[in-house]
Amino acid sequence: MTTSDQRNGQVVEWAFAQSSIALSTYSVASGSWQPASPPEPLGELRADEEFLRCVRQVADEGRPMRYEHVAPAPPAAPTRQRAWIIELWPVREPAGGEVIEVGTATFDSTDEHVARQRLALLNEAGSRIGTTLNVTRTAQELADLAVPRLADFASVDLIDSVMRGEEPVPGPVDAAVVLRRVAHQSVAEGVPEAAVDLGGIDTYPPFSPPARSLTSGRPVLSSADDPDFAQWVAEHERRRASVQEYGFHSVMAAPLRARGITLGVAVFARAEGSAPFEQDDLVLAEELAGRAAVGVDNARRYTRERTNALTLQRSLLPRDLPRQAAVEVAQRYLPAGSGAGVGGDWFDVVPLSGTRVALVVGDVVGHGIHASATMGRLRTAVRTLADVDLPPDELLTHLDDLVIHLTSDDDTVDSRIRDDTGEIGATCLYAVYDPVSRICTLASAGHVPPAVLLPDGSVSVVRLTPGPLLGVGGLPFESTELELPEGSLLAFYTDGLIEARDRDVSLGLERLCEALASPVPSLEVTCDAILKAMLPDTPADDVALLLARTRALHADQVAAWALPSDPAIVADARAQASRQLTQWGLEEATFITELVVSELVTNAIRYGAVPIGLRLIRDRTLICEVSDASNTAPHLRRARTYDEGGRGLHMVAQFTQGWGTRQTPTGKTIWAEQSLPAN
Repeated sequence: MTTSDQRNGQVVEWAFAQSSIALSTYSVASGSWQPASPPEPLGELRADEEFLRCVRQVADEGRPMRYEHVAPAPPAAPTRQRAWIIELWPVREPAGGEVIEVGTATFDSTDEHVARQRLALLNEAGSRIGTTLNVTRTAQELADLAVPRLADFASVDLIDSVMRGEEPVPGPVDAAVVLRRVAHQSVAEGVPEAAVDLGGIDTYPPFSPPARSLTSGRPVLSSADDPDFAQWVAEHERRRASVQEYGFHSVMAAPLRARGITLGVAVFARAEGSAPFEQDDLVLAEELAGRAAVGVDNARRYTRERTNALTLQRSLLPRDLPRQAAVEVAQRYLPAGSGAGVGGDWFDVVPLSGTRVALVVGDVVGHGIHASATMGRLRTAVRTLADVDLPPDELLTHLDDLVIHLTSDDDTVDSRIRDDTGEIGATCLYAVYDPVSRICTLASAGHVPPAVLLPDGSVSVVRLTPGPLLGVGGLPFESTELELPEGSLLAFYTDGLIEARDRDVSLGLERLCEALASPVPSLEVTCDAILKAMLPDTPADDVALLLARTRALHADQVAAWALPSDPAIVADARAQASRQLTQWGLEEATFITELVVSELVTNAIRYGAVPIGLRLIRDRTLICEVSDASNTAPHLRRARTYDEGGRGLHMVAQFTQGWGTRQTPTGKTIWAEQSLPAN
C-alpha cells in the first residue's frame, strides 16, 4: 500500500518500529475493507459507530487521526485487557486529488495500557484507601480496590493486637504469628472461595507465601509450580478445595508495614482464565499494601486513643443509676462517630434528703482525654455540692467558682477545652425534684433547656433564665420552678442531640418535641426512639440523654404537724409520731422514731426559732424531718464524761441509716432516715 502523504509514511515507519503492524485500507467509493478479512481488532470495530465516525471524518476532512480501542476483558479473565492503537490517514489520488481510501495501521498497545492502568490504580489508592479512622474499613478498601483490577481474589489479615489498638513489636514478625481475617473480596459474589471467614483467625506455616512475606518484610510472588505453594495449599482442607474448584494458580503476598511496624499481610490471587502475576504486579502490590498500612496504622493509633478516652469517660459516668423514689429514669450516652474523639458530655442522678432527687447534665467543649478528665472533675464537684443540699442557683455559683480556679491552673487544663475567651467551655443544667410538693427547681449555666411531656400529651420546652457558661464569674444564676403533675416526663440532653441534623437549634427542639410525644411502652424504648429520630448513623458530636418520669408521694405517705416553741410539746410530738407509725403498720420502728423525734424537736425548740414543723415520710425508707426558722445548723460532737448534753445527735447517728441538714428559704431542716422493718 502506498500513500501520497510523506507524513503518513513516517507514521507507518514509526509504527513498525514500535510493534507488529497490521495494515488495512477502507475504500471510500465502495465502502469496503481491504483485505476483506481485516486484522484484529478491525473486525470487531466494523460495528463500532464511534470508530466508523472517525473513519468518515478522516475521509471528509483529509487529515490523519488516531483511535484507541480497549477490548473488554473476557469473563474468564477479568484481570486481562488488550489495547490497540489505530492510526488512520487519508489516501489520495496520485495527483493529490480527493481522498479515495482511508489507510489504517493497527498495533498492540497492551503493555502501555497496562502501565497506565497501574499508575491510575496507584493514584486512585490515595483517595480510596484510608478514608476513615477504622481499621476494618481501611483493610476492606484495599481489598475492594484490588479486585478485579489487580486480582481475582484479595484478602487482608492483621495481627490480632492491631485490632485492639495495641502497639505491635517493631520489625518483621515470626512466621507463627496469629492473624485475624478482617477483609476479603472476590470477583465472585459472596466471596465463596475464602478459606478463612471474616473475623476468623489463622496461622500461616513458615514456608507459605504470607509467612515468608511477614518474616522478610518484602512481597513474595508464588505460583502453582512452587513446591511451597503446593504444600501450603495441601495442608489446609478448605484452602485446598478452593484452589481446586476455582483454579488459583498465582499468588502475591505483601506485608502491611508502616513506621517500621508490621501490621499484617495482604494476599492477592488469580484464578483460572487470568494471566499469572508478573514482577510489575508485585511492585504494584507492594505499593498498595504500603499505602493501606499507613491508613491501618493511623486507624490503630486512633482506636487506641479513643479506647483510652472511652474507658476513662465511662469510668467517670454513672454505671447504674441509684435507686430513689422521686423519678423513674433512663439514660443513653453515645460517643461521637467521627474522628473527633470522645467528648465531655455527662449526666448524673443524685438522691437527696426528703426523697428528693437531683438531675444533672453537662457538657465540656472539646474532645479527647483532657475533656473527659475535666468532665470527671466537674461531676465530682457537683456530687460534693449536692451533698450539702444547696439550691440549684447556689450550687451553680459554687461550681462556677471552681471552674475559675481550674482555668487559672494552666498545667491541668488543656487549651482544646477552652473557649475563645480562654475560659473552660463548660455548661451545666441542675434540677431538683421534690415528689412531695411536685415542684421541680432548675438552674442553667449556658446549657440547652429541657423538654417536658405532660400526662395530657402536651410537649413544650421549659423556659429558663439561662446563666453564663461556667467559669465566666461575676454573673448570677437564676432558678425556675415548675409544678409538675405526676407522670410528667422530663428530657435532659446535650446540644449534640438537637444539632446533629439541623444546625438551627429551634428546628432541633421541634424535632425533639415530636419524638418525645410519640407513644412508647417504656422509658428505655423512648430513649432509643429519640436517638433514632434525632441522630444520623455517625453523629459528629457526643450525645448524652437523660429521661426522668416524675412520681408523687400521696397524702397517705406523708404526715406533717406544726409545733409550738414549748418544751412540753416534745412528749406530744412523740405520741403523734407513734400513732402515725401504727396507722402505717410500722410499730417496730416506733422506739427509734420516738428517740429521733424527741432529740430533733428538743433541739429546734432550744436552739431554733418558730415556726417549727415535724414531718414523717414513708417510702422506701422512713424519714423524720424537723424544720425551724433558724439558719444555725447543728454539729455532731462527742460528749465528755461529765457533760450533760451533746449525746443526742450522736445517738441519732448511731440508730439511723443517715442524717443531715439542709437550708431552706425560711431556715433549715434536719432529717434522719431509717430503714423500714422487714415484713
